[in-house]
Amino acid sequence: MFSSLAPLARLNPFHAPHLQLQQETGGLRRREAAGESPLPPSSSSSCSRRSLAAASAAEEEYSCEYGSLKFYALCGFGGILSCGLTHTAVVPLDLVKCRMQVDPQKYRSIFNGFSVTLKEDGVRGLAKGWAPTFIGYSMQGLCKFGFYEIFKVFYSNMLGEENTYLWRTSLYLAASASAEFFADIALAPMEAAKVRIQTQPGYANTLRQAAPKMFAEEGIWAFYKGVAPLWMRQIPYTMMKFACFERTVEALYKYVVPKPRSECSKAEQLVVTFVAGYIAGVFCAIVSHPADSVVSVLNKEKGSSALEVLKRLGIKGVWKGLFARIIMIGTLTALQWFIYDSVKVYFRLPRPPPPEMPESLKKKLGLTE
Repeated sequence: MFSSLAPLARLNPFHAPHLQLQQETGGLRRREAAGESPLPPSSSSSCSRRSLAAASAAEEEYSCEYGSLKFYALCGFGGILSCGLTHTAVVPLDLVKCRMQVDPQKYRSIFNGFSVTLKEDGVRGLAKGWAPTFIGYSMQGLCKFGFYEIFKVFYSNMLGEENTYLWRTSLYLAASASAEFFADIALAPMEAAKVRIQTQPGYANTLRQAAPKMFAEEGIWAFYKGVAPLWMRQIPYTMMKFACFERTVEALYKYVVPKPRSECSKAEQLVVTFVAGYIAGVFCAIVSHPADSVVSVLNKEKGSSALEVLKRLGIKGVWKGLFARIIMIGTLTALQWFIYDSVKVYFRLPRPPPPEMPESLKKKLGLTE
């Protein structure tokens, strides 16, 4: 087990293309110098496996073409389910996390936060903010996953087949950042209402109470003043979420899973999806937590700017509630990818395998006979 995990631990998912090619071609040339076949022993079998995979893909009838309007629409629907359901399910943990960020003196830890909330508001109090959470994150999921697929195809067409393979990590980063830009505009109004409901006792108990009150006090700005900090939090988070997930899936099939993806059952593929999603989620939580703390405080206070809140919180303050966020985001991200991939399986959407070096690039590098 550990021998299979060692190369995975050494793998850097953000390799520059020339370093990656040096590693891939170095081993092949050493085998040529030793008088062996330039392809590794598993290569011939992997070639036949790829042929079998192509045959099975031809036999499997997809419900639509990759990159079609129906494909993007169903991917957006998968995003609605994956983000809307999972974020709503962890509202109690999110509520305590937000309260720890805005009032660390009163809510000193996760367990203390739950205890204080239950004493003051009862069990129903833990569900505060569920409506704006469900609506906001459903809209975010629609844009996040739907636009990611769109931008991934768009940027891939711009780069061409060879550069898409060489710069695939940069492609994932660019496509996810572009998608999240629009997703946060869709999320911002509901996120602002959610934070007011959860962190200001007596302000409002429901979305129907909070939204009119916020508009009367600050106008439309009340719903969008947190969009810049949201971009600060969500864009790095989403870039890590998608790029780390894509490269982790690639690494798991290459170094850990004992058989190629084409030979794995749908259930086994979904297990790989869940594991890769959890690994990506841990890193997501870490890179986005400081901005998340700023967003929570900013939406609670009137007239404050993101820079003012950041200065007041300080280095230690922005990391308050990190452990709760790692638990929440790790589980969330794993479940989101699992649900999203399950939707693709259910609707028989095309699910391309991990990328392989194009034949044209292999010829240029002299890797084919």
